[in-house]
Amino acid sequence: MPIVAQSTETTDWVSRFADEVIEESERRAPGKPVVVASGLSPSGPIHLGNLREVMTPHLVADEVRRRGYQVRHLISWDDYDRYRKVPAGVPGVDETWAEHIGKPLTSVPAPKGSAHPNWAEHFKAAMVESLAELGVEFDGISQTEQYTSGVYREQILHAMRHRGDIDAILAQYRTKKAPAKQQQQKPVDEAELEAAEGSGAAAEDDGSSGSAGYFPYKPYCGNCEKDLTTVTSYDDDSTELTYSCTSCGFSETVRLNEFNRGKLVWKVDWPMRWAYEGVIFEPSGVDHSSPGSSFQVGGQIVGIFGGKQPIGPMYAFVGISGMAKMSSSKGGVPTPADALQIMEPQLLRWLYARRRPNQSFKVAFDQEIQRLYDEWDRLEAKVADGSALPADAAAHSRAVRTAGGELPRTPRPLPYRTLASVADITAGHEDQALRILSDLDPANPLASLDEARPRYDKAEAWINTHVPADQRTIVRDEPDTELLKSLDEQARESLRLLLDGLADNWSLDGLTHLVYGVPKVQAGFSADATPKELPPEIKTAQRSFFALLYQLLVSRDTGPRLPTLLLAVGQERVRRLLGA
Repeated sequence: MPIVAQSTETTDWVSRFADEVIEESERRAPGKPVVVASGLSPSGPIHLGNLREVMTPHLVADEVRRRGYQVRHLISWDDYDRYRKVPAGVPGVDETWAEHIGKPLTSVPAPKGSAHPNWAEHFKAAMVESLAELGVEFDGISQTEQYTSGVYREQILHAMRHRGDIDAILAQYRTKKAPAKQQQQKPVDEAELEAAEGSGAAAEDDGSSGSAGYFPYKPYCGNCEKDLTTVTSYDDDSTELTYSCTSCGFSETVRLNEFNRGKLVWKVDWPMRWAYEGVIFEPSGVDHSSPGSSFQVGGQIVGIFGGKQPIGPMYAFVGISGMAKMSSSKGGVPTPADALQIMEPQLLRWLYARRRPNQSFKVAFDQEIQRLYDEWDRLEAKVADGSALPADAAAHSRAVRTAGGELPRTPRPLPYRTLASVADITAGHEDQALRILSDLDPANPLASLDEARPRYDKAEAWINTHVPADQRTIVRDEPDTELLKSLDEQARESLRLLLDGLADNWSLDGLTHLVYGVPKVQAGFSADATPKELPPEIKTAQRSFFALLYQLLVSRDTGPRLPTLLLAVGQERVRRLLGA
């Protein structure tokens, strides 16, 4: 029996939508599983903007499951859509793929070197793998399989019988197209990643072409497989349909009640599926807010199929900060797999869970990822001690677990920025990394690097793929004798004070206290003095001292946090580079 009591997590957007979905499902289909839906087009790399199309219903479905209801989260793979263009920057793809434009995505060859049978399966596979890592439970539906097996045959015949009604609805929104505005293309690290309307079908015609009248159905050509076809006649009684192909000149007459090589045009296809699947909840992108959009038109057309439009929010775009050229060249836009290479699933889930669907946000691939991880770790601490606000605690809960249980997590979640610094300095030497990380907390050292995984691996991947070479940390091999000779007595004293305290403070906390304390002691204050007890010039002295250490250790004015850098370099080498 369903647990009808509302979740205790009532202050977040997910719970509010779950309340509405349960109520609507009981009104429309009492006693049946709650159906939520997403649609994805594997027409190229499925990016982080498309992921919102999945995460929004996933989070709502998961909350409904937590309350004891049966839920189906459908992901319709729009793999029977036409291949529209050759995407730029996809490895293994060249201009010869243009000859396949107009074919179903499942009839287009996969990129060279792919292990998958066709274009759609190649890009679908990467998304399926990412969704598994994110803990997203779903029922996948291939539209190629649905159409070519005849599952939608009755719906197609019904649409053809009611083509006049469909045409009348579409006619309300048909206007002359305004000239396209010239837009400057944004670089990927500034661009907003939007899910194209109708799972990639925004540009599809509504079936109104042809001198024989309106038909909401497009056959794929029996000769060239392309959808550059026009229906020239149709008989409702016999279901005989004649079409001609403008690409190759082929024409034929078929019986639509036996023909499975074509599909309903997008603005009819989507509402047909709402009715067929009984979808209660499905979000849509902000592009659906305009009159004539697929979602709005579908709200009228769905009634022709005896169904109702799903409830669901319009979701805002997802932005990207700092996508490095190395990664953006893999198809132009970052995918969930790109994000999961550098961040744990919990963090990525949290980014989608903590913002209401109508709020935009950015996924960080630059230094901002370190700040995000710091924020996440602070939230984890607040949840642990019970001080987190209810909405924040709810978002955290949705990030770390699903109705099926906890997501795998790092046993010892050390600070991401520290792990990144260690990975940077050690350049792949795991024994060195373990030595440094064990020194962070000598009272409770790591027994194995596996205790810090997978977070350590994510931080290492970020360093290797998103930090430019000129920002990487290279520790000096030999002391900078010229700089050491040029130091005045005050600078030399600061180095002596640091070196004298190394052995007794060889831990992350100890070295933090030491490096900040040296300028205080030099100025006549206690190393424990708080900022409120110190004059402003102490901060200036600290900055100068830090810059000196960076120059002597890595020949730059800045670098990783000094305590981490000192631990990484090791006591003996630090003493030698600082002129001991």
